[in-house]
Amino acid sequence: MSDTTSAEETNVIPQKEDTSWYRPVYSWYVVVVLTIAYTLSFIDRQIINLLIGPIKADLGISDFEISLLTGIAFAFFYTILGIPLGSLADRKNRKWIISGGLFLWSLMTMACGFAKNFTSLFLARMGVGVGEATLSPCAYSMISDYFPKDKLARAHSFYTMGIYLGSGLAFILGGWVISFVADSATVVLPLIGEVRSWQAAFIAVGAPGIFYLVFIFAIKEPKRRGLVKPEGQNDIGVKEGLAYIFKRKAAYMTIFVAIALNSLQGYGSATWTPEFFVRVHGFERADIAYLFGFMILIFQTSGVLSGGWFADKMEMRGVKDAKIRVALIAAICALPFKVSFGIVDDPTLALILLAIGSYFLSVPYGVAAAALQMISPNEMRGKVIAVYFFVINMIGLGLGSTVIASFTDFVFMDEMMVGWSMAVTATICLPIQIFILYKALNPYKKMVEKAEKGYSL
Repeated sequence: MSDTTSAEETNVIPQKEDTSWYRPVYSWYVVVVLTIAYTLSFIDRQIINLLIGPIKADLGISDFEISLLTGIAFAFFYTILGIPLGSLADRKNRKWIISGGLFLWSLMTMACGFAKNFTSLFLARMGVGVGEATLSPCAYSMISDYFPKDKLARAHSFYTMGIYLGSGLAFILGGWVISFVADSATVVLPLIGEVRSWQAAFIAVGAPGIFYLVFIFAIKEPKRRGLVKPEGQNDIGVKEGLAYIFKRKAAYMTIFVAIALNSLQGYGSATWTPEFFVRVHGFERADIAYLFGFMILIFQTSGVLSGGWFADKMEMRGVKDAKIRVALIAAICALPFKVSFGIVDDPTLALILLAIGSYFLSVPYGVAAAALQMISPNEMRGKVIAVYFFVINMIGLGLGSTVIASFTDFVFMDEMMVGWSMAVTATICLPIQIFILYKALNPYKKMVEKAEKGYSL
């Protein structure tokens, strides 16, 4: 059935924008609290990327096995559990769901620091994924209930900035740890005793999340807005939710797949870029950690924030497909820089190309999430984000590092060719992403126009 059929206009509630409830200071405070939680999650998730060398040496594992630890070990449960947790977020108190997840992923990150072999580290990484699966379906849904639609892209982009704050800080903190233990392979921790330096890094970054729980406890659960069914009767099951998405797949699935390809680039680069500069350009591990960390903090946070700002400004001028259009323009701009940074000979030029490419590659994340929330009724927002994360993380997080490692190990058969592996991956993925985003423009615009008249099931 097409998106234009009258059958979809059933159960419509007119959507007159009411901003009388909107308290900007407190709404932005909640976004900041959630963004810090997202930052902590990405520190815990990404710290392993800087510790590849020491982990390989201690556990005696290959690049391909490392890619399983950075990718599928985390991504499998993170994505699989995201859908039922997203459904739970549509029905239950979202801040308590986030609180339970924050406690679990922090504890399991610390457990990575006690791993003695590949299997125990793999299991601990799975636990981190289970805990972190709670956060974004709840957070995106809560933010959508705290902001009017003309500020939604900026709010979601600010929250999405947690990806880059966390990733950048993971590298910076990891670099500090490496520098601190540069003269020793082990470190003595209070109450724990002697551990390897990489184990100490996991323990150190996991602990703050336990103490941050007090801030999550303190925020208020917002009233749900944009409901199709009356409040208290908003129980839409997973099966009905998936049917809703697939009935409108021309808008939803194109966004899912396009951002998944973007995610594959992002996660793959985050895993292998430090190793690329260490192996190919001779950087000290701590030095590239600081450089790459600050590059993420500066260029990728500014990219995701400016994307949200531009999308909101375009939308206020009547451009209904503004969010997808901004993502499309950014993907086109990213292409030459992401292809070339790994194959140029000069390390300074490689860093410049990487910085510019990273800026453009970060733009689509915030605007895509806001786009999906804008066209989804409240009862669907947690599930939509959960399915979105299922697709982008199974492809991006689950396969990003492994695709690049597979080119390195099985095609080039030379670990010094990791830069070429990243270039080939970008050459394949980005043009497909650009084409899919272009195809998404018209279906998404139609969905926005329908949402302005009223959400329907």
